[in-house]
Formats: sequence, structure tokens, C-alpha cells
Amino acid sequence: MKNYIASTILCILALIAAFWWAGVPAVITCFLLALMEISFSFDNAVVNATVLKHMNTKWQQRFLTWGMVVAVFGMRLLFPVLVVSFATGLSLFEVTKLAIEDPREYTQHVLDSHVQIGAFGGMFLLMVFLTFIMDESKKLHWIEMIESKLSYLGKLEAIETVISLGVLLAVQHFMPDDEKLHAVVAGITGIALYVVVSGMAAFISQPDGGARAKKAVYSGMAGFVYLQFLDASFSLDGVIGAFAISNDIVIIMLGLGVGAMYVRSLTVHLVRQGTLDKYKFLEHGAHYGIGVLAIIMLISMTHPVPEAITGMVGVVFIGLALASSAQYNRRHRLPK
Repeated sequence: MKNYIASTILCILALIAAFWWAGVPAVITCFLLALMEISFSFDNAVVNATVLKHMNTKWQQRFLTWGMVVAVFGMRLLFPVLVVSFATGLSLFEVTKLAIEDPREYTQHVLDSHVQIGAFGGMFLLMVFLTFIMDESKKLHWIEMIESKLSYLGKLEAIETVISLGVLLAVQHFMPDDEKLHAVVAGITGIALYVVVSGMAAFISQPDGGARAKKAVYSGMAGFVYLQFLDASFSLDGVIGAFAISNDIVIIMLGLGVGAMYVRSLTVHLVRQGTLDKYKFLEHGAHYGIGVLAIIMLISMTHPVPEAITGMVGVVFIGLALASSAQYNRRHRLPK
């Protein structure tokens, strides 16, 4: 339980702040937002754990401290402000003032930017899924008939990028003419960001990358940066979904922040308990959840998708992966 002490303390402080800000209704809303964030990001915790397990204890702790500053103030507060500022041409100060003084108009601006948000997040997460599922070095397959063929196809250089670009071009074809360019630019930005971040991590992982590169790998810097971008993409749907519950930017930040902290504590718990080693297909299930979530984000650019469906995707795939892993352990007589 010690992995959740910091999360629980933050939760209590956030609920007190919510009560001070707007009374009992704000406390209830804050709690609901936290639950929504946890349900949306359960697969995020598993994927994060696959990266975090390669970090030393110091960087795991920084993931919970420094990373939370980025997660709460960066993605849950600053990112929506940046999106509205870019879409409207208003300054960051003017948008922040708008969020506090006229939250309804601010909410509408965020919702109007959903195409760019969906394209960016959908493409980034699709690259995460394809990179995992088409990894030619991956030997353990959950759905053998599909993964073995895709893994073989992964021998083609940059095939993940080609497929993602093809999907993006296909999706924009169904969009209104005035939205097509926005979708393409945002989607390409998501793909490019993934290529840059993963490329940097691959570079500093090379033994000939130099002393500074080796130090970065040893300290966990590359993994830390990658996790921040991964968390950012996962949080996009949660930020948008939050406005269906509340248009108060302060309450949204508090509620999603609490949920994000518990997700990060869960990530550390999975690493320190060795859960990924005990349940072989857990990582597979999480990545399938990511793939479906990416598709949902792209579909939502033209057709609304109920938040309940988005929130349940990760939970369903994680549950199926756990069941398959338990069956695998029994078949091979591995300890639970």
C-alpha cells in the first residue's frame, strides 16, 4: 500500500481544495472525474510499467513527483489552454481569464478543437500500438494468427509510419473540407512526435552513443521523457470527456490530477510486484486497448463516441489478457 500513500494524500488535499472552491457539489464532481481518469487510463498504467521497469528507483520516484507536475499542470491545465489559444488567436492570459470567468465559452472552444486533438492523439497512440504489434523481434504472441503475420510484416522499414499515414489520409477523406487540413497537420504532428521521441530513445540506447548518452540511459531520462509524451496522448480523451461532466477548469484539473496520480501509483505497483513478468499477456492486452482507443479517437473526429465505451476499452482488454495469462501459467505450470 505504500505505493499509494502519496496518491491518497493528494486526493485528500484535492477534495479539500474542491470544497473550498465550490462546496460539496465540487467535491462530488472531483471524485467522479478522478474515477473517469482511472478507468480511461488503466491500460496506460500497464504500458507505462513496461518502460518504468527499466528505470532505477530514483527515476521511478521522479516519475511520481516531477512527472506529476507535467501531468497535472501541463496536460490537465496548460494543454487545453494552448489548444484554445492556437484555435482562437487569443493570448494564453486571455484564454486563462476566459476559462475562469466564462467557463461555458471556454468549454465550447475546447470542444470545437476536438478534430485536432483527436487526430494528434489518435495518430500518436496508433504508432505506439503498431510499433509493438509489428515488432519483428517479439517472440511471445497473444493472438498468434494475427500477431505472427504482423510481426513478420514489421521487417519492412518504417512500415508503422506508412500505415499510420495511410489511415490518416483515409480518415480525413470523410471530414468536411474546412477541417481536412487541420486534421492532417495535427495527425502528422502526432506521428512525427512519436518518431522523434522513439528515435531519441533508440539513439541514446546505442553503446556508441557517447558518455553523455550512456548516462542518460542509466539515469532513465529517455524513458522519463517518453512516458510524459505517452501520458499526454492518453490524457487527451480524458480531458475532452471531462468537459461533459464539468466546465470548471479548476475542478477538472483537480479531479483528473487525482486520477493521474493513482494511475502512476498503479504503474509503480505493477513494476515493483513484478506483475508484468507473472502475467505474460498483460502488455499485449494493454497495447490492443491502445489500438482500439486510437481508432475511437479518430472516429470521434466525425461521430461522437460515448465516454462509457472509451473508458471500458482498456479494462476489457486488460481483463482478457489477465485471463489468458492465468491460463498460460497453468498450462506451463508457472507460479501465479
